[in-house]
Amino acid sequence: MNTQFKDYPASQIKAKLQQCLDYEAKYGEIPQVTAVKKWCQSYEYRKNEWQWRQNVAKSINYNTDYTKPYYNEYK
Repeated sequence: MNTQFKDYPASQIKAKLQQCLDYEAKYGEIPQVTAVKKWCQSYEYRKNEWQWRQNVAKSINYNTDYTKPYYNEYK
């Protein structure tokens, strides 16, 4: 697992931003596209999003059956 943030190549980010702008020009503004545009335009936003995903993955307890009620109680 990668433990250090490695940003995407600028060409990929630019292409994704252009896709967002084209979509908005054709269909109008929606929150999902606004979020992706923000992701494309901010290095810090991308880094924070990556850190958030890493922490979500770390928080998963692999020995817990999350389908049972009261899964936090250990017996």
